[in-house]
Amino acid sequence: MPPSAAQPLPDDDGPAGRVPAPPRSRDAERTRAEILDVATSEFADRGYAGARVDEIAAKTSTTKRMIYYYFGGKQQLYVAVLERAYSRIRSLERQLDVEHRDPVQAVRELAGLTFDHHEAHPEFIRLVSIENIHRAEHIAGSEALSGMANPALDVLGRILERGRDAGVFREDVDALDVHQVISSYCVFRTANRHTWRVLFGRDMLDGERRDHQRRLLGDLVVAHLTAR
Repeated sequence: MPPSAAQPLPDDDGPAGRVPAPPRSRDAERTRAEILDVATSEFADRGYAGARVDEIAAKTSTTKRMIYYYFGGKQQLYVAVLERAYSRIRSLERQLDVEHRDPVQAVRELAGLTFDHHEAHPEFIRLVSIENIHRAEHIAGSEALSGMANPALDVLGRILERGRDAGVFREDVDALDVHQVISSYCVFRTANRHTWRVLFGRDMLDGERRDHQRRLLGDLVVAHLTAR
């Protein structure tokens, strides 16, 4: 809920002022989305401490005071950025049709979906890394994020259950373990791209090796699940 129009702005990025009511003609959803787009880039590039609401406002068609109207403050804006970033990957996972696919194919598709998302959204990887530096203190206070991990494990759990019932997957597999393997592989490619290239002379995001790496991930997960 936005602060009242009489509430002064916190003085974390500039002089305090009074929050104005938004013009009636303002497209609130479009403005909010624009703020989140710019804030995502700023927080991902500069971290929580380095990002400035003044800079975010300067790169949007709104004002700092309006940002505070929509989000309440810098911390709330940062949490909103994290919530949207996580919700996008969770939404993709929920859309995966696992009930009408062979379990092996379904787990390959889930791994490939994560691979594609993380490669296409390097800002997500940076945001997660930044939040880990802060020991997850911001997402710990988010009610939206507290239950957002469940869909990922629910989808994967259904795939594993169907695979076990079909006698294809081993009985001792754990959904969170498998999720960890998939996520680790996909995060590593982006998070360590530059150091890997300097140390080993290989760009992990090289388009010529993309299909090979995507297939490798699926092979690794399936090999683990079907090992006897």
